[in-house]
Amino acid sequence: MKIARPELSVWVATGDGDLLSIGGNHFIHACRKNIDLNILLFNNKIYGLTKGQASPTSEFGKVTKSTPYGSVDNPFNPTSVAIGADATFVARALDRDAKHLQKMLKRAAAHKGTSFIEIDQNCVIFNDGAFSKLTDKETKDDNVVYLEHGQPLIFGKNKDKGIVIENARPKVVDLNDGKYTVDDLWVHDEFDENPIRAFILAHMTDHPDLPTPLGVFREVQHPTLDESIQKQIDDVTKMKGEGSLESLLFSGNTWTVE
Repeated sequence: MKIARPELSVWVATGDGDLLSIGGNHFIHACRKNIDLNILLFNNKIYGLTKGQASPTSEFGKVTKSTPYGSVDNPFNPTSVAIGADATFVARALDRDAKHLQKMLKRAAAHKGTSFIEIDQNCVIFNDGAFSKLTDKETKDDNVVYLEHGQPLIFGKNKDKGIVIENARPKVVDLNDGKYTVDDLWVHDEFDENPIRAFILAHMTDHPDLPTPLGVFREVQHPTLDESIQKQIDDVTKMKGEGSLESLLFSGNTWTVE
């Protein structure tokens, strides 16, 4: 018996509210089981389709129609949730950076297992400017760091800022002050099996003085759900033989009804 696999990649596109609230249980278990599925989370930090209520990614204190005095909920960090659920491919991109987004989509499609991309998306009607620091020409270079495997974390308009790790915490340093060089910077390793590096990167958005990482946070290779099921079927078949419907029906406890 062989499990039929789809010829094309399966994609699921959803908003931050649907995936992290209504679909939260399905999401974490899809990641846990490593289903061969590509998940795109469009994060605009608001319930846009239902007219502007606070969502699971809305900032603490966010004033919306459903939180007129400010949200008292701490927001989910979508990338961190995916890493915590052990998704084997986790990335972040911006809707306005089409070239980089295209690259992330191709990487996700090529990955075997659960791939997750957080796509930060502006909601012009109900949450305009939520990611303006990351997209505006005047500010984006100083607020975004692109992750490239094997490369140091460098950013800034003049590529003169970097990220180092001190006491297990990321820190911005100036490469012009003579205290640090490129050799001191954190070198990205997206293939690290240990998720700690990816967690640190995901939570850089918790600190306003740190840039937002974009790119692939983590890609590891684990057996997919269908591969594990197929292996189990093959192992049991090898041990017990092919079997038949008749032998199954007449195995174990049977009764003759007259």
